[in-house]
Amino acid sequence: MIKIIDKNKKVYFEYEIEEKFEAGIVLAGSEVKSVRLGNVRLADSFCFFENGELWLKNCHITQYEKGSFFNEDSKRSRKLLLNKKEIDKLIGKIKTKGLTLVPTMIYFSKNLVKIEIALAKGKKLHDKRQTIKEKDLKRATDRAIKEYR
Repeated sequence: MIKIIDKNKKVYFEYEIEEKFEAGIVLAGSEVKSVRLGNVRLADSFCFFENGELWLKNCHITQYEKGSFFNEDSKRSRKLLLNKKEIDKLIGKIKTKGLTLVPTMIYFSKNLVKIEIALAKGKKLHDKRQTIKEKDLKRATDRAIKEYR
């Protein structure tokens, strides 16, 4: 069973998603409690590699209000957990194809905090305009169908 905590909707507008991966995330105890309350924002966050490890940057997890002085910094870098094969695959694709890694969603899976990351390619301005046109067209057809019934 999956309980979605936060989705990064901006990613689907800014990038063309090629492949998705599920990764674990290293959190402190008070951060997990804060995530359970839904106090997490993925907007403007990104993933990067450092020393062969995958890290998440700019993910805002609000400090747990009932926590003590052990609370972590709300915007600190957090380590993502993937298999070595998956990390090597991602590094290869990023270097050769010029892709980037972006977090799309954070959720609970069997009481563990997981994050969905995606290999993505940046969209050009005309691609973004096309996406807006498609959304408007879909919205108009849904309205017409609703009025017809």
